[in-house]
Amino acid sequence: MGVDIGGTKILAAVVTPQGEILAREKRATVAEEGPEAVISRLIGAIEAALSLAGTEPARLAAIGIAVAGMALPGEGVVAFSPNLRGWRDVPLRDIVARQLGVSTFLINDASAAALGEHCYGAGRGVNNLVYVTVGTGIGGGVIIDGKLYCGACGVAGEVGHMTIDVDGPRCNCGNFGCLEALASGTAVAREAKRHVAEGAETCLPQLVGGELEMITAETVFQAAQKGDPLALEIIAQAASYLGIGLANLVNLFNPELIIVGGGLAHMGNMLLSPALRVIRERAFEVPAQAVRLVTAQLGGSSGVLGAVAFALQQEAEVRP
Repeated sequence: MGVDIGGTKILAAVVTPQGEILAREKRATVAEEGPEAVISRLIGAIEAALSLAGTEPARLAAIGIAVAGMALPGEGVVAFSPNLRGWRDVPLRDIVARQLGVSTFLINDASAAALGEHCYGAGRGVNNLVYVTVGTGIGGGVIIDGKLYCGACGVAGEVGHMTIDVDGPRCNCGNFGCLEALASGTAVAREAKRHVAEGAETCLPQLVGGELEMITAETVFQAAQKGDPLALEIIAQAASYLGIGLANLVNLFNPELIIVGGGLAHMGNMLLSPALRVIRERAFEVPAQAVRLVTAQLGGSSGVLGAVAFALQQEAEVRP
């Protein structure tokens, strides 16, 4: 069983060890109701997915849970999640394991997505890669020598919070100039709204019926596809910042592959081509020439598949 808990949705899926999804259940997170209510919906989603697959908890090898936030795999605790109200030091692993009687393991959602792409998606057969998800926020995961790198506390891979511009905008994490504050979907929408409010000529207001607060990164992409100069400029700027972040990762990890997933990945070459150009300009020549930049293959399933892969790996390690 793989579960992916985000700020807006919970996805639970029954998955074979080969990565075939047999059944899935999606439910709203309703995060504002707090941990107990969310966990209740999580258990309900798991039970519904099991019912759809015609099976029961006793037949599961393990449960892997990917959660948006600072998950501590060794302790099985969600230390904090900015997208889940009231989640501090929640012992989610043990709660689920106790209720369902199945070995359960916990992992950060971006790390899970990295592992999912490595095991079942664009990163199959690649031993050294970096996965970066670019959506509302920016997260990531690192595969080194074929294994997920978790770090000392299990929270490695927070690539969205490397500082790109010390004088940049404030990030939701509290710091200034983070990659997430400059190149995420939230950043793209923020810049578009700012320029429109300042009177820039653009078709963006028409795309949202004059409701400027409705402008999103998707709106900006739609305008860019129409050739709107402002939209093209905003995406090019975000791509440049993304490229700087990726160049840092190339110098740090010398990956063979960088996989870009998340909502902005569907912008394709409009985002990736400028980012790759910046990598070539800023990273050391040898690792910059060695790396390939591709989009993710698994879409919204990367988290649950990665959670399954992580659970199976952890279960194999603890099995006598």
